[in-house]
Order: sequence, then structure tokens, then C-alpha cells
Amino acid sequence: MREIVGTYNLNRQVAEVLREAIQTGELRPGELYSVSRLADQMKISRTPVREALLGLADTGMVRIERNRGFRVIRRDPRHIAEVFHMRLLLEVPATRLAARHAGPELLDALRHELAQMRAAATDHDEVRFMRHDRRFHELVLGSGGNALLTTTVGGLRDTITTVGASTVDQTRSLADIATEHEPIMTALASANEDAAAEAMRSHIAHTAELLLSQVSAENQTPVTAADTELIRDASP
Repeated sequence: MREIVGTYNLNRQVAEVLREAIQTGELRPGELYSVSRLADQMKISRTPVREALLGLADTGMVRIERNRGFRVIRRDPRHIAEVFHMRLLLEVPATRLAARHAGPELLDALRHELAQMRAAATDHDEVRFMRHDRRFHELVLGSGGNALLTTTVGGLRDTITTVGASTVDQTRSLADIATEHEPIMTALASANEDAAAEAMRSHIAHTAELLLSQVSAENQTPVTAADTELIRDASP
């Protein structure tokens, strides 16, 4: 567990350290952890650790056990499958629509975001990368003029981020993720609706499959046919 540097936004720093430890497996699902021990490792008082844990408990990442400590909650494969099922149902047709109406302004904006993703990948800056990744998808979704659609998909992405599910440096690199966006960009630039929709479907479905495999290994249970079918059923 890394130490906290400085006291600015202490609770946020602690939450980020704990979330990172959960994502990397340093804090493992099901095991009981002591608040005081974590505070000692980070060289801070217990109060900010408790407050950070309360926030993570609200998001479903941990469960606090009174007078005992806390446990990391096992990620639910079904929940992940359902979120990506929804993303496929919404983002694939939205990408088809974007290809139909993509003009120079949208294409330039998408190229900028993809270039920024590549630069962040080179610097191995995951936070910056994901900011531009998210913006790329928002531009595609927003091209149809439906703000509710963009907000809804943003909420679905937040759901996955909140539970600490990520493929970065586990089953693919930031550069790999950037590369998956290139066929989407190419198809949009050529106004090829079918290719754009398929490229987005492939990207989102691949992310879902990788996450399901990771969570399956983490929980030591196989990926169920029902979860796999949810992803396949959302494909055109």
C-alpha cells in the first residue's frame, strides 16, 4: 500500500489508493482488512481511511463490518454483462447514425481525441487516457443530438469504473485500447455505416469479454453461458 503524500484532498487520495489496491489485487475480495493497519501503512490517521471506505461502500466496492474492518466485495460478472449489453444496444446504432452524419468538425474532434489517447498511452497516463477515451465515445454519441443518450451511456461507464473493473495492464495495454478505436475512426471518416457499427460493436464486446474473463478468474468461477449470451445477443 503506497503512502499518502501531502494532505490536500486527503479523503480523495485515500480513496484512490484503496481503489488502486483493489484493482491490482493487493486488496483481495473476501478477505477481512483492518482500518488501523491500512492507516499505518499509509502513515495517516484512521479517520480519513474510514471516510474513504464509507464512500467506497456506497459504490459497492467494499463492505464495512462493524468493529472488525472491511472486505472487498467480489465483482459480479452478471452485472458487468448487463452493463455491456446495454452499451452495445445503445452505442452500436448510435455509431451507425454518426457515420451517416459525420462532418469535418466531428471528424477533426475525434482525430484529436484519438491522438491524445495515443499520447497518453505513450506516457502510460491512464487517467488522462481514459478522459480522452470517454470524450471520443461522447462525441460519437452526441453527434445524433440526443443528450439523454450520452448521459445514459456515461452512467453505464461510471458503473464499471466505480466497481474498479479495468482491463488496463491486465489483459491489454493502453496502446491496445487506442488501436481498437482506429477502425471506428476510419469507418466514420469514410461514412461507412456498417463498418462503423461493427467496429464499435467489436471494441465494446471485446472489452466486455476481457472483463468477464478477469472477474471469472478473480472469483474462481467459469464465465456462464448466460453472461456470454447477453453480449452476443446485443450484436446485430
